[in-house]
Amino acid sequence: MSAPAPFVTQLRSNPRTLELAKPGEGTITLRVEASDIWTTIRVTVQAETSVAELTQRVVAHLFPNGHPDEFVLKFRGWEVLDERASVKEAGLVDGSILLLAYRRRRPVR
Repeated sequence: MSAPAPFVTQLRSNPRTLELAKPGEGTITLRVEASDIWTTIRVTVQAETSVAELTQRVVAHLFPNGHPDEFVLKFRGWEVLDERASVKEAGLVDGSILLLAYRRRRPVR
């Protein structure tokens, strides 16, 4: 039986989890917040999943018409620069909180 999801992933997030991997051994659960729409989702991934794939799948889920190159993932306030790195290599652990933000500033209308 897998461990329960970390508490931080349960705070004001969509009750449905975006599963990039089945929960179990070797998976971690992350909390991803989209800055412009302030929607939060839980994501279950393998520790070996690349940051680029994580970004691509989250963008496709939250912004169906968006393009992954328009977004960055930020961890502890800093952009994850090496998107080829795995989430484990990027320092993400079970319960980490990420911010999905537009790469470039957008004009206020």
